[in-house]
Amino acid sequence: MREDRFVQVHQAEWAALAATLDGLDGQKGPAGRPPGDPAALPAALRRISQQLSLARHRGYTPALVQRLHELAMRGHLRLYRPRLDLAQRLRDLVSVEIPQAVRREGWLVLLGHLLFYGPLLAVFVVIRLDPSAVGLVLDPLTVLTLEAMYDPAGEHFLREREVDSDLLMFGFYIWNNVGIGFRTFASGAALGLGPVFFLAYNGVHIGAVASHLHNVGMGGTLSAFVVGHGSFELTAIVLSGAAGARLGLGLLAPGPYSRGEALRRSALRALPIVQGAGLMLVAAAVVEAFWSSSSTVPDPLKYAVGAALWLLVYAWLLLGGRRAHR
Repeated sequence: MREDRFVQVHQAEWAALAATLDGLDGQKGPAGRPPGDPAALPAALRRISQQLSLARHRGYTPALVQRLHELAMRGHLRLYRPRLDLAQRLRDLVSVEIPQAVRREGWLVLLGHLLFYGPLLAVFVVIRLDPSAVGLVLDPLTVLTLEAMYDPAGEHFLREREVDSDLLMFGFYIWNNVGIGFRTFASGAALGLGPVFFLAYNGVHIGAVASHLHNVGMGGTLSAFVVGHGSFELTAIVLSGAAGARLGLGLLAPGPYSRGEALRRSALRALPIVQGAGLMLVAAAVVEAFWSSSSTVPDPLKYAVGAALWLLVYAWLLLGGRRAHR
């Protein structure tokens, strides 16, 4: 069939399909043109695909082939576009995808715990035994600042803030926490060495702070403050390190792929873990701003809630999504 005859036979059909797609996209067609029947879209999409194949096979002009290709793509995208349910997507992410991804990278997550909590505990013990060793980790100004911050007799310690101040601190905690998590993850592109450094560094710093405050009799005030949000914040840092290590492994051991492709695949594999760490850092900021800093909540209640949150976090990571299909 000649091209002009082909166009003449199918022109009305193409116009009807275009009108249907315009209507589904919320566009108003020219006056007098029927809007088209959305129910006829599947059949019209099959026909336009066949006609596109014929046009290519017969060597019709590129302009006609491009016109049919655009119509076919518009119909395909409209027909097979996924229905986006944000609430369901978030539930699936939290209840299934994140814990499954964490367990899938179980050995990296375990390594992250060792790299973070190992230096933390080691430094804590060393400074408890030799208080002067704190000077090897923290400078004198930082030590004085910490003592002023956690002195229970201080005028500012755990005093109730105004609502706007709580919101301001919430924003600060979000910025600070997410910054730490992002640096720990993104540094994995440095052949996996970045997460090792950031996990160990943060462990050493936190261990030194906790040990020194215990040595000067302020350990109780620190513990009551951090026990609530620590389950979210510290675990998120470890998960960020594990996700960053996955990036590094993609570069160090790309397997049959190019390093760029291996890095892309590793990033996709680590993405649910990064999303989980981000959500946990937001949760940590909420707890830290509105619960941990409150002076009206008694310490025994803070410890009880903090213990429950630690159990909840690890139960979620170890048990979440086990009944769902991968």
